[in-house]
Amino acid sequence: MDSSGPDTPLTVPDPADATELSCDVLVIGGGTAGTMAALTAAERGANVLLLEKAHVRHSGALAMGMDGVNNAVVPGRAEPDDYVAEITRANDGLVDQSTVRQTATRGFGMVQRLESYGVKFEKDEHGEYAVRQVHRSGSYVLPMPEGKDVKKVLYRQLRRREMRERIRIENRVMPVRILTHPDDGRAVGAAGFHTRTGEFVVVRAGAVILATGPCGRLGLPASGYLYGTYENPTNAGDGYAMAYHAGAALTGIECFQINPLIKDYNGPACAYVANPFGGYQVNRHGERFVESDYWSGQMMAEFAAELASDRAPVYLKLSHLPEETIGAVESILHTTERPTRGTFHENRGHDYRTHDIEMHISEIGLCGGHSASGVRVDAHARTTVPRLYAAGDLASVPHNYMIGAFVFGDLAGEDASRYTAYEGALDQRQLAAAHELVYRPLLHPEGPPQPQVEYKLRRFVNDYVAPPKTGAKLSLAVEAFTRMSEEIAGMGARTAHELMRCAEVSFIRDCAEMAARASLARTESRWGLYHQRLDHPEQDDTGWLHHLDLRKSPSGAMEFTARPVEPYLVPVPEFAPPGGPERHLGEVELVPVATAGPRDSVPAARPRTDAPVAVGDPVVATPHPRLLQLLSLVEDSPGLDALAPYLDDADPAVRTAAVTALGETAPVGTGPVLAARLRDDAPPVRAAAAAALRELVEVLPAERALGDGLRAALAVPDTAVRSAALEVLRALRLGDAALYAGALADDAVEARVQAVRALVSVDAVAELAVAAADPSREVRVAVARGLAAVRNPAPEPLRPLLGDPDPLVRGAALAALAGTGCPADWAARVEAALGDPAWQVRSGAATALRAAPADPAVPALAKALADGNADVRKAAVLSLLVHRADPEARTALAGASEDPDADVRAYAARAAR
Repeated sequence: MDSSGPDTPLTVPDPADATELSCDVLVIGGGTAGTMAALTAAERGANVLLLEKAHVRHSGALAMGMDGVNNAVVPGRAEPDDYVAEITRANDGLVDQSTVRQTATRGFGMVQRLESYGVKFEKDEHGEYAVRQVHRSGSYVLPMPEGKDVKKVLYRQLRRREMRERIRIENRVMPVRILTHPDDGRAVGAAGFHTRTGEFVVVRAGAVILATGPCGRLGLPASGYLYGTYENPTNAGDGYAMAYHAGAALTGIECFQINPLIKDYNGPACAYVANPFGGYQVNRHGERFVESDYWSGQMMAEFAAELASDRAPVYLKLSHLPEETIGAVESILHTTERPTRGTFHENRGHDYRTHDIEMHISEIGLCGGHSASGVRVDAHARTTVPRLYAAGDLASVPHNYMIGAFVFGDLAGEDASRYTAYEGALDQRQLAAAHELVYRPLLHPEGPPQPQVEYKLRRFVNDYVAPPKTGAKLSLAVEAFTRMSEEIAGMGARTAHELMRCAEVSFIRDCAEMAARASLARTESRWGLYHQRLDHPEQDDTGWLHHLDLRKSPSGAMEFTARPVEPYLVPVPEFAPPGGPERHLGEVELVPVATAGPRDSVPAARPRTDAPVAVGDPVVATPHPRLLQLLSLVEDSPGLDALAPYLDDADPAVRTAAVTALGETAPVGTGPVLAARLRDDAPPVRAAAAAALRELVEVLPAERALGDGLRAALAVPDTAVRSAALEVLRALRLGDAALYAGALADDAVEARVQAVRALVSVDAVAELAVAAADPSREVRVAVARGLAAVRNPAPEPLRPLLGDPDPLVRGAALAALAGTGCPADWAARVEAALGDPAWQVRSGAATALRAAPADPAVPALAKALADGNADVRKAAVLSLLVHRADPEARTALAGASEDPDADVRAYAARAAR
């Protein structure tokens, strides 16, 4: 396609001049789900066309990376049925368990598939997945230490030679409508336009997969910036609107996405990342206040209530953590998802060591992956329109997150690959409607500009649709959105880029009306803050334990159906779906809002009851010509021979870019070349090589040449290089105890910590015991934890660390006894540690007693429930749960259910299950 500049003035093209494309499977959206759908469909023999309104290499919410997986059901650490039950509870019973179960049962296979591509998940020293417990009822969080590179890894898969033969990528093409067959309604293609040239594009397809992400640009952020949203701002509800106009059912649209975020910075506060390190949410008094689990809308209701109280502000508390822990948290939070987070804090003069992170609440959005609102799909990602699929945040599979997006992209690609390209006639009325939607702003270029209209539209969303909701406000919203249809039709544009933004506003308006009408139709409160109706404050399971589906009627009206929840595959005692037939509700009735009360009534007594800152033009640097050549070369997935001249270039900037390109393409022989670049004279080249090796560690063959290069790198006077070399040697099993023990003499603490982890991987207990005398507290803590992580742990090597002068080391050694076993004759010493002045030591002692015999452990733990530190009490409760067969333990847990700390109460309540 032509690639004219984005600011080239346009004229309305003739529909007859449309560019026509054909494929077996059309994938719309090149993000998480769309990429996986394209790969799977192509692997099964389909000819795939992938359309992306931006560029697939950098598009989607995954573009800046991901710091972890929220829902990894790893065998041995979690059970699929437990996960399904947890998601059912988190969504107040309104779940098609068959869809959630797909993520639960197929998610681990997807983790392994991604790993085979080169995505790196955190593992322990023995190569086992380091799943962590963040939510109170299961261990599902799997960190991704190199998660910033996930999209790059996926793009590398798309550009493999065998995939390029099957997958055609068209960047900068934005579909606006799904084309359906006029007789049977099945999806047969799409119509849209090129966002740079403005040409009209028509696609014929055997099946269509929508993977356009959530509607993140629905509510208006507190900053007022249109694109300062919590979700990726390119996600304007495109797929929601296209599915609706194609006749597909959408469901749960009244269940909004609302998230806790950093105050004045529209990014996640990431309590789920900080929690395993010891961070947590508190009010200004330092009190944990969240009663519910972190996956539910009830948590957001509690969060909002705390913000509205005299106990506000609310913080993510990190300042109590030791330096090495804060450094680890920063290394994750400041490099993935929102890399500007560190700059934001720095510009405010805030440091996690001295300042806790003030939190607030995001604007509302629609998202299946983080709440429940989306296109209705079955367990194979099929929508209610034949041959139309939906996957990712667009699909209504509650709390599906990244792994669920990959799973349903895979399911959609697999099922859609059965179909071949449609060769029949296309409905000319549908094409004309799509053409009119795209190009009408060119007919009146002086019309209101898109930013003004969009701001007004989303301001109405905040005023009338955001919770807490009422029938009157929602009715005013519907009137406003109906009225704004004419204003949106009158927007002006001159360029293809402006046409794209205008089309997005029409999608946002559609989503806003769906959200308002669906919220009106569900006359109860459910999901905590997500659907809080002040005029219907109670949850009504008798009348409303039903999905609320909406669709476009033949007359063009928005109509609703109450659909019974399918029988559960996994029983959840709190909910009993009533079953029965669907209830057709039709159109929703608006509340009268033309006057304040009846027009002729006298005043009634109230019943008594108890803007962007302008910036100058940016300075544009002239790119190095060799860099431009290299970037062009990378698109063709070059081999080592083609990259060699750039890897040896005299300019360090070119060598750095070549190493980065090598990490993106990973041709055969990459490992030894990257290892050699660890010894480059230029620090940026060495840093790029270290980052690439860490990223590719799951796909690099453990060859001798790579091992030799990594060993040689251990002599480089660069701490980051030596640390990376040790990490890769450990992960690929290319080192031995003698090599790692030698690294214990390294001058850098970071390298010695990596040496400790490497010794754990080969179960070198004797060498680890030597490291227990290391001068660095961080190393000694790593040794304590490592002695509990070897394959046959024993308590005796921990003995010196139990008397360490540093309380953090003593605490870590005590906590390690929970993994090594705590012999009866050690229990007295551990019990004495419950009186240590340092809370970390007391917490470690309480943790150790879970491995001690019940007779000495339970009475000591019962006393620890009176400790003044909430984390000590929490550790005591978790240990008492292990001993719950003891009557005294059950009595103590019952008392802890009244603890003033929300976490302690929540864990104690698990004893009743």
